[in-house]
Amino acid sequence: MSGKRANGEERRSASAATNLMAGGAAGMMEALVCHPLDTIKVRMQLSRRAKAPGVKTRGFIATGALIVKKETPLGLYKGLGAVVTGIVPKMAIRFTSFEAYKKLMANEETGAVSGRATFMAGLAAGITEAVMVVTPMEVIKIRLQAQHHSMADPLDIPKYRNAAHALYTVVKEEGIGALYRGISLTALRQGTRPSFLRSLETASRDCSNQAVNFTAYTEFKELLQKWQPEYANQPIPSYQTTLIGLVSGAMGPLSNAPIDTIKTRLQKTPAQAGETAMSRITAIARDMFKQEGFHAFYKGITPRIMRVAPGQAVTFTVYEYLKEKLERYHDGMPLVGGKYEE
Repeated sequence: MSGKRANGEERRSASAATNLMAGGAAGMMEALVCHPLDTIKVRMQLSRRAKAPGVKTRGFIATGALIVKKETPLGLYKGLGAVVTGIVPKMAIRFTSFEAYKKLMANEETGAVSGRATFMAGLAAGITEAVMVVTPMEVIKIRLQAQHHSMADPLDIPKYRNAAHALYTVVKEEGIGALYRGISLTALRQGTRPSFLRSLETASRDCSNQAVNFTAYTEFKELLQKWQPEYANQPIPSYQTTLIGLVSGAMGPLSNAPIDTIKTRLQKTPAQAGETAMSRITAIARDMFKQEGFHAFYKGITPRIMRVAPGQAVTFTVYEYLKEKLERYHDGMPLVGGKYEE
């Protein structure tokens, strides 16, 4: 993401256009490959089976099999439209803002970026993407994923027919503020206005995800470049990018699983009149612990890791590959062969 090219020329930060194309393509690939696991995760997080005495919780394989059996395999892709709609701006904002924040936090004299600065840049990038894109997208996605209708039965008409209809219905029935349900805890932590305190936090989950992901990824990448001097000033091989993306991607879900579970339940249902944000958060957490036990906060952790870790591996691999190609093309460097192209 920074450094020098093989010919000694200083590498520039990726442009907004490069981030839009490379980040958007990477995010699209991630969504298509990993969305079924996200649907299974959401269903597991919303499950209340533990409330019934003597009823065992359903694992991720059984949950996926039940969705396929009752709702057809297409049921695993519920909410994909919302994800696809938001994925290009989400990934473009993620990588562009990360590069911008990292540049702002770099040492003025040397241009070096410390591990702490990388973490803070990732944190800020996560907040930025959550506020601008992720929260509304997730509200719509979860509403669609939570519907148990069969996509094979034309008479089984759900409340939300697709992403556009869900967006229209949520805004009409609950107001535009409902699209930002899940952003307030981050707003509180950042010291913003109390009027944002509507509920929990997509933003804090995403900013912690990106802070952990970017920090781990950057540290692993620099370590591999140090161990392999031949890659000190050029991209590491794709298989190594995939591997460190996989490892760094698994760290986020492990660090914030309880937050994600509460957030999912919060965004699934409309707010009740007279309820404050903190009262809903407290009630959801209290009821989960009392009625379902501590393990309820980690419901869906297996499919979430299975979805996020490979997703990050796909994202970083595709992003790094396309970014390098686009930068070479922009600079008049050869994509293949040994001659420059103008």
